[in-house]
Amino acid sequence: MRMLLQQRPDGREAPRFVQLMLEPDLLGGWTLVRETGQIGGRSTLRREQYLDQASAQAAFEHARDLQLKKGFQLMFAQGAEAPHPK
Repeated sequence: MRMLLQQRPDGREAPRFVQLMLEPDLLGGWTLVRETGQIGGRSTLRREQYLDQASAQAAFEHARDLQLKKGFQLMFAQGAEAPHPK
């Protein structure tokens, strides 16, 4: 599952982005990958390990909801339904 969120450009600097990816690992667990940064600039990559899919999915949805509350907009989603902001 993959999702790309982006802030609206304000004209002064490049917009920020957040990419969330949920991937199974080789040992039966799940990895939540978060990439954040500025378009055309440096980015930061963070990985979080989860033992089961349910807890990984909950963390993915929580991260998505936090970014939507901060004003990020969904630009691309693969393998997931559109978000339902609360």
